[in-house]
Amino acid sequence: MIKYKLACKDCRLSFDSWFASSEEFERLRKKNFLTCHKCNSKKIEKSLMAPKLLTKSKSAKLNKLDSKYKEINQKIKEYQKFVKNNFEYVGENFAYEARSIHYKNKKKEKGIYGKASKEEMQELKDEGIETEIIPWIEDKSN
Repeated sequence: MIKYKLACKDCRLSFDSWFASSEEFERLRKKNFLTCHKCNSKKIEKSLMAPKLLTKSKSAKLNKLDSKYKEINQKIKEYQKFVKNNFEYVGENFAYEARSIHYKNKKKEKGIYGKASKEEMQELKDEGIETEIIPWIEDKSN
């Protein structure tokens, strides 16, 4: 997709429009499919467009956000490593296992972690079963 600033030669209206490519713009212009929405003229031309430049202050802000994002990602991965090393993964059976521990007073050597829907988490909370939701980042380094 490409955005052009267009100008009507008759009424001098200036407006922006999106095209699939520069070739598509030329094809539509040659077939007289481009019209001014103010005066219906077919005399439409591309005008000069200033490119969007990244200023130093915007670049610094983006770098700061990027480094903050990486820092948060790293902290989440540290939590994940702790959870994996100290808790038992029960997969999709999290709600069932949590109820088993809560109602049967099962003592487990390790706590559990796994997957549960929002509805299951709400039901566990309503039943007085303490759970926490933590962000989980899938490892895509393969």
